[in-house]
Amino acid sequence: MKTERIALAGVGTVLVLSAVGLLAPALTPGLVDWRTAFRLLLWGTTTLFAATALLWGVLTYVIGAGYDSPAPVHGGDEIQVRVLTVDAADVVQSTVDSLPAELDDVHVIAETDIDVAGAAVHVVPDGFECEAVRKGRAIEWARRTLDTDREFVLYLDEDSHVESFPGLPDADVVQLREQPRRTGSMLSYLADVYRMGVQVEQRAFARLSIPLFAWGGGIAVRREVEDRVTWDRETLVEDTAFVWAAAQQLEDFTFELSTATCRNEAPPSLVEITQQRRRWAAGNLEAATDLPLGYQVLTRVRNYAWALSPVVTMIVVPLSLLGIGVAAAGAFALASLALGLLTLFWYLRGVLYYGPDKLEWGLAVPLAPLVTVVHSMGTVAGILDPPDGFRVTEKVGEQ
Repeated sequence: MKTERIALAGVGTVLVLSAVGLLAPALTPGLVDWRTAFRLLLWGTTTLFAATALLWGVLTYVIGAGYDSPAPVHGGDEIQVRVLTVDAADVVQSTVDSLPAELDDVHVIAETDIDVAGAAVHVVPDGFECEAVRKGRAIEWARRTLDTDREFVLYLDEDSHVESFPGLPDADVVQLREQPRRTGSMLSYLADVYRMGVQVEQRAFARLSIPLFAWGGGIAVRREVEDRVTWDRETLVEDTAFVWAAAQQLEDFTFELSTATCRNEAPPSLVEITQQRRRWAAGNLEAATDLPLGYQVLTRVRNYAWALSPVVTMIVVPLSLLGIGVAAAGAFALASLALGLLTLFWYLRGVLYYGPDKLEWGLAVPLAPLVTVVHSMGTVAGILDPPDGFRVTEKVGEQ
């Protein structure tokens, strides 16, 4: 992560000094041609983002082409549900109430004793020790403590309402789809709509030897696989770290995307979404050190590129449209505008992912450049200032 931190800090410094050098040359040393420095910065950023966007296109429309979630073969009688929380009883109750009747073996894993109707509540003992921390520690305690003879354990976050559940396909790990619901800030919600558009690349993950990430808000794990791989590792992204470990430890590891959908809460404020993305970015970069070199480079470059993506949408595209000659015309202008349009596509793809009843949010497409900044600023924070520990995103419950 240190490499990304130095590079990102360097980009920010050059960007600021270049802007000052161009607008007020007398305030900066004359030893540097700031116009050239600015041009190189924009070219480098645009090239990196373009390469990442091209990779996304290959994943989504080449590797993932024609992928359909396999037919479900495991019903509720083969699944134990475990809902993770600290102490949010009202939020958890709504999640338990959303479960279909066939999911009849429901357990809540909490840090304090709470009352939840329709579920058995278990409190993680203060004295329990393992390598995992916070949420991972709770999952690992549950793995060691709760007995079940069912084929799968389905882990849900405290706010993950199960909107549809036709069953699970047969795989070692089954990823449930997500559709964040608005709880507060409109921009935070739109950033999650944008993320859903980008996240359609998940349909390629079943065809990769190692999925690029996992979403812990709704993830089902085969019990035998869980016991073999365990959750006992220190990480901020226990879901992704588990999948990465499983893919490397199991010879015939399988991963599938389910048609089942969870409606989790979008972060209620810009502060909360920044902290959420900060944890994701820092955790992914730290966990990536255990990946094979090729995947490690891929994961770290993707995170770095997402951190820099606002430079393209907020600086490169406007300059190209205004014809300001800070970079070579022609190819540069074409590339930057194409990337700007791609961010609009990702947002609209997210709107379509939600379905016909959300199409009115397509009217917010002019806000897409700002939405990319909201989506990415937490990644910047995670690289420059990784959190010391796990921070639970604020939940608001039913409104």
